[in-house]
Amino acid sequence: MPSLWSVAVDAPLPEPLTYNATSEQEPLLAPGTKVTVPLGRRNVDGVILGSLGSPDKLNEATNQTTAAPKFKIKDILEVDQSYSPVPKIYLEWSQWLSQYYLHPIGEVTQTLFPPLKKGNPKRKSKKAPVLPEVGELAPVPTLMAEQESIVKKISAAEGFQVHLLFGVTGSGKTEVYLEVLEKTLALGKSGLVLVPEISLTPQLIQRFSKRFGQKIAVLHSHLTEREKTDQWWSIVSKEKSILIGARSALFCPMENLGLIIIDEEHEPSFKQEEKLKYHARDAAVVLASKMNCPVILGSATPSLETWQNAQSGRYHLHRLKQRYREVPLPTIQVVDLREAPKCPDASWMSQILYTKIRDTLERGRQAALFLNRRGTAPVVICQACGKVYECSNCDISLTLHHGKDLICHYCNYYESYSTTCRQCHERKVYPIGLGTEQVEKDLRLLFPNAVVARADRDEIQNREDLETLIREMEEGKTQILVGTQMIAKGLDFPKLDLVGFVFADVGFSIPDFRSVERSFQLLTQMSGRAGRHARNEEERGLVLLQTLNPEHPCLKHVLQADFVGLAEEELQARSELNLPPFGRLACVKISANELESCLTFSTHLRQRMLQLKDRPNYQEIEVLGPSPAPIEKLRGKFRFHALIKGRENRTLHAYVQQLMGQGLVVPNKVRVSIDIDPLHLL
Repeated sequence: MPSLWSVAVDAPLPEPLTYNATSEQEPLLAPGTKVTVPLGRRNVDGVILGSLGSPDKLNEATNQTTAAPKFKIKDILEVDQSYSPVPKIYLEWSQWLSQYYLHPIGEVTQTLFPPLKKGNPKRKSKKAPVLPEVGELAPVPTLMAEQESIVKKISAAEGFQVHLLFGVTGSGKTEVYLEVLEKTLALGKSGLVLVPEISLTPQLIQRFSKRFGQKIAVLHSHLTEREKTDQWWSIVSKEKSILIGARSALFCPMENLGLIIIDEEHEPSFKQEEKLKYHARDAAVVLASKMNCPVILGSATPSLETWQNAQSGRYHLHRLKQRYREVPLPTIQVVDLREAPKCPDASWMSQILYTKIRDTLERGRQAALFLNRRGTAPVVICQACGKVYECSNCDISLTLHHGKDLICHYCNYYESYSTTCRQCHERKVYPIGLGTEQVEKDLRLLFPNAVVARADRDEIQNREDLETLIREMEEGKTQILVGTQMIAKGLDFPKLDLVGFVFADVGFSIPDFRSVERSFQLLTQMSGRAGRHARNEEERGLVLLQTLNPEHPCLKHVLQADFVGLAEEELQARSELNLPPFGRLACVKISANELESCLTFSTHLRQRMLQLKDRPNYQEIEVLGPSPAPIEKLRGKFRFHALIKGRENRTLHAYVQQLMGQGLVVPNKVRVSIDIDPLHLL
């Protein structure tokens, strides 16, 4: 007699489906087994969640008295024996992810498998090696007293605990990671290290490789699909015991996992914005609780959610108050662009920044300039009629690149730049503003004998580009580095003495309640690149912050390296407004090709939201919108957002599930998605 199995199918379905297994298939099936099943007119992948017994038992459980079921149960087509079943804990964790982030279980479980089938282990890649070549292992550096104390406390703790490692930039957090990880491996367990994509640099991989040699596997987006698959198998087969990667590495099943490390835990890139909108940090904490292992969250500028958890005692707080080997923190100086004398050959550069760059180069040292805007200029406008050149697919201005291309940074729409206006035909179309390309061009003219390099997504497009950039900075071949937030974190250059912010105000006016927090994080992290190897006060690094808003409250805390003070002010404001970490948020995102369709459905959803909110169990819920998103049109689709606020997760989830549940009819022309704990509200 055939048996029935619950299968999570790779399709946007809210619940698993039931399928028959033949007597030949049944011995091969277990929770976590990958299978192929029919769905409509096509065949799809699926993962076994569990056995439902025989059809007779199913009828008894559902109180069906008729012999024939109300629908035909289809057969499992194939059992994929090329993969071992997903471990039970990962299967339970994937079900938690599905329920918490309100995402189809079948799409979640598919992330637990590599992109390709297992390949030939002897095949050689033609690209650069995933890991650097490792010669003799480096000697283990002597820990400072602060580091040693923290390592002992974390290592002595048993079972699941969350540890916040809060240390100033350059305080030696990585050495703490390495020591605790070494003790974990000595117990016969494995370790997972998650880093934000932008920080996954050859420098970090090199440090871990020197300590652990060939025990390391790596997973991130700069690898090919085949490389990702090979690295995945090296962990699953237990050939390697340490996995370092970006957020997606979290889904590689690791048996006997003994430690999870989240470096730069505050980074927004740990939140996935498409499909399964999970936060890797939060998901990792839940996985660790199921694995009964510790988690280390490291940052010089923790997220306020994590900081509040540490203040409340939910997380264990460990502080590193000074740089490794007592290297002094850099001097930070604010330059008021409203009053400071300007460099005559570059209007964006103050005279003091020019002088300090010149002095730095004369000493044989390096400088880095930061501007979080790519291209030559962010806006192109006709000064005769006022026409601003915008993307035809997005509600955003086009950015000038190379002095001749107008490009949209959201959808990559392209058109050629001309000084003749398409609207009034006057030859008065000019770029306005500043981007990294223009900064690089000006620097080459101002310092013709210096080697200038640029690091942004236009210039650095693959692993080899990034490795070359870092190697040439380490070797001193590059004297001036200009870049976006790509250079703000995780980089350690011994000769880098000067950091200059071309325009520190970029993030201050973003319409997001997290803008002050994020600005502080970015300014502090980038400042921390300066003078990391200074041997005394005379060699102390220097940071110049050019700004039009020297009185901005964020800058006061940056100057004093005062994260605690900033956190207290921000948490007080958020507490009064019931914003995270004191309240919970969900964002309903509505999109359609036509504005009318988007508007009509948004109006209908608004009525449903208010009716549901009137029920007694949802009195605490607040609803805002739906209203046009800050960027109303993106990639050809009009967008409306509704923000839902609640004091606790359980009530918020129940409200959203009921809102999106039975009775809600979504037209074919409209797409609706749910973002639990949203980080980006644009």
